[in-house]
Amino acid sequence: MSHPALLQLEGVHTHIGAYHILHGVDLAVPRGQLTMLLGRNGAGKTTTLRTIMGLWHASDGRVRFGDQDITALHTPQIAGLGIAYVPENMGIFSDLTVRENMLLAARAAKNAEQMDDARLKWIFKLFPAVEKFWSHPAGKLSGGQKQMLAVARSIVEPRELLIIDEPSKGLAPAIINNMIDAFSELKRSGVTILLVEQNINFAQRLGDTVAVMDNGRVVHSGTMAAFSADEELQHSLLGLAL
Repeated sequence: MSHPALLQLEGVHTHIGAYHILHGVDLAVPRGQLTMLLGRNGAGKTTTLRTIMGLWHASDGRVRFGDQDITALHTPQIAGLGIAYVPENMGIFSDLTVRENMLLAARAAKNAEQMDDARLKWIFKLFPAVEKFWSHPAGKLSGGQKQMLAVARSIVEPRELLIIDEPSKGLAPAIINNMIDAFSELKRSGVTILLVEQNINFAQRLGDTVAVMDNGRVVHSGTMAAFSADEELQHSLLGLAL
């Protein structure tokens, strides 16, 4: 059964200064599924995410979210539509506590007591470290705990689409397994997810669909199951096999 695209990029070009980074990206992210964006370093994956979020504006082409053209919108407007973005550097405020980091993302709450208690309990089940270190400075957390906080912060309010850049980078296997469980639960809750990932095991276990980038273009898209089964295709696109 095919799923309609919640997010669609059509012929997107992005220039950063004098550099032409994206060369006509076509990408569809099906509603309710987890789409993996793969590719070698420098292929244009992070630029694609930043262009979707309006941090860099497309110089040509179109970005659609649902039935709305968001190509020319600014980042706060895009976030206000129900899209959350977790960058590779996580964007944690180190000097603030975990609670304060979460509160900043909960725009409907003026203080911690006004945060949605049921939603917080659900988040604590996904990421127990967030509850455990609730009153600790975020800068004191380990890399894996910071990544959990970054994702938890992105879902403190209901989101229709999560966009996350390399969530497993540098994490221990046990933390990666916890992340996989959390993303699986998020997907079951109906959230659509777009992940950039280098950890092939992570991608294979979570992905429903896959898009592979090279030189600023999407050069392959399809189901993760079919991609996982085709070692020759993996070698030609990524230089390695799953």
